[in-house]
Amino acid sequence: MKRIVAWGVAASLLGYAGYGAAYQAQSISAADKKAGAEAHPQLLQEFGGAYSGPGTAYVTTVGRKIAMQSGLANSQAEFTITLLNSPVNNAFAIPGGYVYTTRQLVGLMNDEAELASVMGHEVGHVAARHSAKRQQAAQRNSMLGALLGLGLGAVVGDSGLGQLLQQGAGQAAQLLTLRYSRKQEYQADDLGVRYLKSAGYDTMASSTMLASLAAQTSLDTRDQGSEGRGLPEWASTHPDPAGRVVRAQKKAQEAGGVGGARNRDAFLNAINGMLYGDDPKQGVVDGLTFRHPDLRIGFTVPQGFGISNGADAVSVSGSGGQAQFSGGKLNGSLSDYISGVYSKLGGKGSVSDVQTTRINGLETAYAVTRAQTQQGQVDVGVVAYAMGDGTAYHFVTLAPAGRGLGPFSSMVQSFNRLTPQQAAAIKARKVSVITVKAGDTVQSLSQRMAYDTLKQERFMTINALTANSRLTAGQRVKLIVWG
Repeated sequence: MKRIVAWGVAASLLGYAGYGAAYQAQSISAADKKAGAEAHPQLLQEFGGAYSGPGTAYVTTVGRKIAMQSGLANSQAEFTITLLNSPVNNAFAIPGGYVYTTRQLVGLMNDEAELASVMGHEVGHVAARHSAKRQQAAQRNSMLGALLGLGLGAVVGDSGLGQLLQQGAGQAAQLLTLRYSRKQEYQADDLGVRYLKSAGYDTMASSTMLASLAAQTSLDTRDQGSEGRGLPEWASTHPDPAGRVVRAQKKAQEAGGVGGARNRDAFLNAINGMLYGDDPKQGVVDGLTFRHPDLRIGFTVPQGFGISNGADAVSVSGSGGQAQFSGGKLNGSLSDYISGVYSKLGGKGSVSDVQTTRINGLETAYAVTRAQTQQGQVDVGVVAYAMGDGTAYHFVTLAPAGRGLGPFSSMVQSFNRLTPQQAAAIKARKVSVITVKAGDTVQSLSQRMAYDTLKQERFMTINALTANSRLTAGQRVKLIVWG
């Protein structure tokens, strides 16, 4: 679990006006540096912290090299490049010289030029001053209303409950604030191609990276169906990667630089052994199920809901409501614990109507109260479980008024303690770079992928292969294997 926070970068990083003529970049100001430094720890918290395994130093070197092409700074040291320990495909940059990419997105890449293209695209958003327009769009939307799908506004008055619920909707805030207009995406694409050329990379890398993103998006849809990981993904927050591939190819040809450096071997050497997918130390999401091997707990969310894993909490969201899962020390009774949760939500006094039961052998208590919003009421539920060791875990649920726990009844019933054997069976996946031998085929190597389903499709996607691709002896490819 990781803590859910509403980092609100677009709302906090002010000072950028509209898109500048001729993409004129301005130097990083003291105000930008200050705002970026304040947002940076929140972003690390949101995305699993900085990854410290294979590829970290390499990503920093490439990121600084490409960011320097923007003209935002005179020294590479002014840029803070972070490889995030996150299992979602995401990348972003914020004013102040902060550029981020997740290890998951890096694992999808196939050479250094593609890494540079993604980071250049994100720096392009900053250089083009897209933050202000993104902020205005975010302010026009209700984070809570977007998440619940109920059109709810802010809670009346200064209710701490409403403030916390909106903060708890951090993932929805990201989905809102990370979306750019089609024009802004094209502008960032164009700047990214320009940066690739000036840094000596093959300008076609932008189109090949977008093609891989399109393939990954298609695979995710096929794999997850209506489910979602909840966290913003680069492919979804940067819309229509497939539609931008042809445009990126054209822009690369216009800009020149086709045939520049790709540095595939150096890239593959750097990422060999990199963690891929969920980090078991933070818990793993497998379809609709969340399990934490160290805490030895797990639960299953309703069909059609997505799971977002945060630092100290897990959020669950869908069209019918929102929930958060967290834990703490149990000092006293479960009734007192529930009252403490409501108190942190902004409630006053103790909760009078706490019901007790047992779920999967665990002492359980629950209560539902009503919260008033500007556009109506919602039911806020708290379900807590005593673990018998001085700790407790709980769900906070939001559902339409009159629904009680709403769609989350099955979820709270599914909470259980994992057996030692179940916990030990949860393993990490990692990237393994291998050299193709004579006789190896896409089909044969795909069988070594650490998945139960879609083995060949996953192998082809992470290696940018098509149905007509043939492997040759000596070729290097990526596998995802058990760590």
